[in-house]
Amino acid sequence: MDATVPEIRIVQTQPPSEPAQTPEQAAAVAAPVEHSAIRRYLLARGNSAITDGAFRVLMALCAFSIFVIVALILFELVQRSQLTLHAFGLKFFYKTYFDPTTNLPSYWDPVNGYFSALPFVYGTLVSSLLSLLFAVPLAIGVAVFLTEMCPNFLCAPLAFLTELLAAIPSIIYGLWAVFILVPLLREYVNPLLIKGLGWTGLFDDTSPTGMGYFASAVILAIMILPIISSLTREVMSAVPHSQREAVLALGATRWEMIRMGVLRNARVGIVGAVILGLGRALGETMAVTMVIGSTPQIHHSLLSTGSSMASVIASEFTEAVSDMHLSALIEIGLALFIVTIIVNAIARLLVWAVTRGAPATTH
Repeated sequence: MDATVPEIRIVQTQPPSEPAQTPEQAAAVAAPVEHSAIRRYLLARGNSAITDGAFRVLMALCAFSIFVIVALILFELVQRSQLTLHAFGLKFFYKTYFDPTTNLPSYWDPVNGYFSALPFVYGTLVSSLLSLLFAVPLAIGVAVFLTEMCPNFLCAPLAFLTELLAAIPSIIYGLWAVFILVPLLREYVNPLLIKGLGWTGLFDDTSPTGMGYFASAVILAIMILPIISSLTREVMSAVPHSQREAVLALGATRWEMIRMGVLRNARVGIVGAVILGLGRALGETMAVTMVIGSTPQIHHSLLSTGSSMASVIASEFTEAVSDMHLSALIEIGLALFIVTIIVNAIARLLVWAVTRGAPATTH
């Protein structure tokens, strides 16, 4: 008789379902989560606002520090030049003394109490303006070639080499001028100038060493060349390319396009570049000191020795024989500081007037 196997049934039981939540109960459960997220957001936003505020204050202090530094320099120069400011006033810059023994004009003799900055102002203006006469045509020519004519594969290397001249220390220029430039001028250039232009009165005398206004102007021209050239390239690149195309479409040659379409529209910025180069030339010290001759006299010949405002400070500041002597040197520095800031500000404004909002263009 067969045994019967009892049938086993597995019955799955479900847990009792929870009663459905009411909307009020669901809101009560979600409220802590929602409030926690909002709190984290507000805290993060608050920290960010504090950080941004601190950053703005820090950057504003950095920018304001420039004005503080300039003001402190100006205050110190004015404070330390009080002796000559009260003793001579504006006459300090044009007064002429006469030596009682020779009855010749004398301008700067600290031992006898002669203090006049006239020969230094004269030497600074002569060497700086003469350097512009040499540097401006060459700088504009370099800028025109690099912007309008130079092949693309040569443009970047030539521009880099031109701007590299600005990175060379002025003492290196001075050494090169003393050992290379001055002997070259003394042996070859100065005799030709005396022979060909001596009748003008500007080249009728020469220094036996070859130093003087002319030598300082030549070395200054080399030093300000990259400044004028790079800024001229910048303002020429700011001229819209459509301006060039319009001039060429009228049948103009490339030279006419450059002259009428580019240089004419960029002339204000080019003037600013030239003035900025003048500012650099006015304040140059070491190279000029090494080649101008350091003679506190006024000579009409460009081949004679002289002195500049920066060079006399560098030469005599550590050897001042009296408080009045030191005050006179500091007043020269004060005048140079003010003039340099004004010249550079005018130049920057002129360049900005041309380049603002203008996209760079290539040839």
